[in-house]
Amino acid sequence: MGQRRQARRSPDDAGPEVLGEILSRLFAARGWGRRQGRLRLETAWQEAVGPETAAHTRVGALRRGVLEVTVDQAVLLQELAHFHKRRLLEALRARLPELTLTDLRFRAGVWKTRDEG
Repeated sequence: MGQRRQARRSPDDAGPEVLGEILSRLFAARGWGRRQGRLRLETAWQEAVGPETAAHTRVGALRRGVLEVTVDQAVLLQELAHFHKRRLLEALRARLPELTLTDLRFRAGVWKTRDEG
């Protein structure tokens, strides 16, 4: 019965809500937090690899601490995977300390640029 009575309380009984809690629910409902997190991840990647390499890579999914990166050139993919992986992982961890990054996985892929329509 206690649950039923609690669920039927009017909003007036609860008192004012904290603005931070309201904004937190709004961000979660609209997906803004995920988008902001994604933007931070992409920005950190671009800063870690530099503009020339960033132009040939796309940040993919982050699952269980493993970030997938798509690379459009086979030679660059091999270079990143074999020679720069550890440095890039450390750079990303330094830029995004709130994320748990355990590994980078590179895969070959292609994508349309905005110029190609």
